[in-house]
Amino acid sequence: MRKRIGVLPVAVLVAILVLTAGCAPKPAAEQPAEQAPAAGDTIRIGVFEPMTGDSAAGGQMTWEGIQLAWELHPQVLGKKVDVKLVDNKTDKNEAANAVARLIEKEKVVAIIGSYGSSLSMSAGPIVLEKKVPAVGCSPTNPLVTKDNPYYFRVCFIDPFQGKVMAKYATENLRAKTAVIIRNVADAYSVGLCNYFKDAFVKLTGNEKAILAELDYQQGDQDFTAQLTTVKTKNPDVIFAPGPYNDGALMIKQARSLGIKAAFLGGDTWEAPEFIQIGGKDVEGVALSTHYSVDAAPTEAAKEFVAAYKKKYDGKAPNAFAALGYDAYMVILDAIERAGSPDPVAVRDTLAKTADFKGVTGTITLDENGDATKSAVILQVQNGQFKYLTTVEPE
Repeated sequence: MRKRIGVLPVAVLVAILVLTAGCAPKPAAEQPAEQAPAAGDTIRIGVFEPMTGDSAAGGQMTWEGIQLAWELHPQVLGKKVDVKLVDNKTDKNEAANAVARLIEKEKVVAIIGSYGSSLSMSAGPIVLEKKVPAVGCSPTNPLVTKDNPYYFRVCFIDPFQGKVMAKYATENLRAKTAVIIRNVADAYSVGLCNYFKDAFVKLTGNEKAILAELDYQQGDQDFTAQLTTVKTKNPDVIFAPGPYNDGALMIKQARSLGIKAAFLGGDTWEAPEFIQIGGKDVEGVALSTHYSVDAAPTEAAKEFVAAYKKKYDGKAPNAFAALGYDAYMVILDAIERAGSPDPVAVRDTLAKTADFKGVTGTITLDENGDATKSAVILQVQNGQFKYLTTVEPE
């Protein structure tokens, strides 16, 4: 029987958190290599996430989950796990540089990251060339793992997410028409819009159900031109996945123009800043994501929620923290099953991951390294993300 990383009772988890308080792993920039423990005494795992830039909130939420996982499970194969974080600054070039540093300087055996499909795709050729496996937490674009046997992920992918939101629009909102608004510089936004379009047309049976496909550029703050077109089309729903700040600003501007159609988004909108920026204008907005604290799918999820609230002053964990936790645990599980921290051995074992009981669900990695999992739909209600339903893959 394959050995698994065990799930600890809540009381034990709390005790470990107290004992490890103040010992959380620091970013690599704050922990020079010459001050780190000798490599032979540790097994190093790298993390490249956006701690600054447009996606900083997503990266920071992910990092919270990784830190918690490390505090609860700081050893594997009888050795200390040393976690190295490098800020990719929400920049594709910085993402590639961060991964190169983790491999060449920090000598990590596996890598976690990144929030943002484009950032993960920038790192893909490097992990492939260097033969060091990477596990993405939330990059949902299919191209992240395509033709790259060294990239895996613990999240679902956009073809499924796009279909989930198209089904929600047609079945729950009875939508017959839609307008799409996408960030053309963001592979996530463009890809997810394409999958939503295909599914929406198929479900409505109307090739003209998408009334318009509108673009904007990275960094745009004024969406008046796109929204003026939306108003003339009068769609039932508007699908506009992209960064949470873009979405919140767009919805505020839409409401000020009198547009009342329902806005739908993807998992990137699940950030406190989305509600802080959007205020009352984002009430009723629905989005697909990976996890809800109100629908814990496994026993591990219940333990995770208790430990997270203990560590973060009662705050409930969101999907990105949960995915960060799962990514770390999947890597530890692979190292343990491989019986070695050798990166190639870890990769080969990761590829065989099946029925792993994570906090976001049961994780089985398919032939592409993608997790086959359920999705949840959340809605903003009274300034909070509220669970609506769970959608299983077909």
